[in-house]
Amino acid sequence: MSQPSLSDLISQGRGEAPADLVLRGGQVFDLVTGEMVPGDVAICADTIVGIGADYEGRRVIDVTGCTLVPGFIDTHLHIESSLVTPFEFDRCVCPRGITTAICDPHEIANVIGVPGIAYFLDASARTVMDIRVNLSSCVPSTEMETSGARIDAEALAALMDHPRVIGLAEFMNYPGVIFQDPGALAKLEAFRGRHIDGHAPLLSGRDLNAYITAGIRTEHEATSAEEAREKLQKGMRVLIREGSVSKDMAALRPLLSERTAPYMCLCTDDRNPLDIAEYGHLDYMIRWMIGQGTEPLAAYRAASLSAAEAFGLKDRGLIAPGKRADIVALHDLAGCEAELVIAGGVVVDEAAFDARDEIAPVGRDSVTAPEITADSFRATANDAETHVIGILPGKIITEHLVEEIVPVDGAKRADPARDLAKIAVVERHGINGNIAVGFVRGFGMADGAIASTVCHDHHNIVVVGAADADMALAATRLTEIEGGFVVVGQGTVLAELALPVAGLMSVDPFEMVEARLDHLRAAARSLGVTLEEPFLQLAFLALPVIPALKITDRGMVDVERFEIIG
Repeated sequence: MSQPSLSDLISQGRGEAPADLVLRGGQVFDLVTGEMVPGDVAICADTIVGIGADYEGRRVIDVTGCTLVPGFIDTHLHIESSLVTPFEFDRCVCPRGITTAICDPHEIANVIGVPGIAYFLDASARTVMDIRVNLSSCVPSTEMETSGARIDAEALAALMDHPRVIGLAEFMNYPGVIFQDPGALAKLEAFRGRHIDGHAPLLSGRDLNAYITAGIRTEHEATSAEEAREKLQKGMRVLIREGSVSKDMAALRPLLSERTAPYMCLCTDDRNPLDIAEYGHLDYMIRWMIGQGTEPLAAYRAASLSAAEAFGLKDRGLIAPGKRADIVALHDLAGCEAELVIAGGVVVDEAAFDARDEIAPVGRDSVTAPEITADSFRATANDAETHVIGILPGKIITEHLVEEIVPVDGAKRADPARDLAKIAVVERHGINGNIAVGFVRGFGMADGAIASTVCHDHHNIVVVGAADADMALAATRLTEIEGGFVVVGQGTVLAELALPVAGLMSVDPFEMVEARLDHLRAAARSLGVTLEEPFLQLAFLALPVIPALKITDRGMVDVERFEIIG
């Protein structure tokens, strides 16, 4: 949509000329005073020019009985984790009222590097919703994994002035900050004075002070009210997260009030189409929190105005003259079910999506794993004492367990009776062919294997199983389908979802991805898996910046010591 002239804006705002679009018969929920403002909303091109008065328009939409709220802003997410392209993500969530998404494309960046970020920057200018990009700060996230690419401070600085860029994305390497790693400091120095997202789970005290002092402004990794309160007190904006795996909303909701709402926002981080279809997106978060007793003003502020201010998006977050026309019409604030969505002055419907100028995806043929057999997952050992990853359902933090697994014929085996499965990471970027094997508790798996190329943040192949041969079949099948998810039982592929775009995203519509995810979950349950979201839970078991014990292609990682366990 072309930018209107200043003269057109003023003339339509005064009512001297008919507005391009008028929403008539509703009331505006004012997020500053908390009051309802009756009257028309007048829109010129992509800009609100009037509220609280009667207007004539070239197009009039009757919203009688509706309350109008600003479009919702997801302040931190990885669109790749929706398992669809930016265009399908747009079609999936924009009709729910999400009109702005601030994404970090570090999943695709860890696979193919700067071209992956460039793809998102190009796509973001073509979607109905407004997608903004924070540049991926940690590619790779640490030196304890093998990624498909490396992006240094110089490469990031070359992109920082792109009009779709806000700043630097989540700085996961918090030890690199507080212990002043030269590479980490170079990136922070390059973005000094600009927005820098945080990522510091469980960090507190003087270490947190040092981390924030480096210029880091936001935090989405707080998992308790106590942790979030300290971060708020030290000046961070806390982003309440409710993803498909990381579910922190219940723990943080009591902290969200009309007093704290200006400094708290909402985000999903990683959320797939199945959960969006079953529950919702930010709309789900709003109605759940209000249902639990959160004041509507606090919930809607966190979803829009506070988010806009936290990320320097001065042109949105309110339904007010001069603001971007991002508007959601609701029959009921508590229910938060969108009846009508306007994004940048455009009515969100199939015609709007059909009018987009889409671009071809990138990152095909990115899975080049070594030849894999059952022997690839042999866990040779002499000592029974074994480090075991302990899953905490609904969390991406894990426990560091130590169990006795007695070797048989010189190797340790999975023990389903004790809920001890094997977990392995296979390097799939064609760099070194590493394969690391460990153990995990919490899947409940009695048989078979599940495998994925969605494996944060390096996105190597990760596979969990009770049988080595099934693990080998699952990992091999991933190479054949260019990445994705696979479930194997008794030597047979039971379900799969191909994600050929960098091994992360499907080329199919989100409805088809949703249906296949449902089939995958059912297949995983047939193996005894008890986790609600086993595939994304699996993905985070290989992320060595989240405490306490993880695994990469280089071995088991003690995150609290930030070292590979020998």
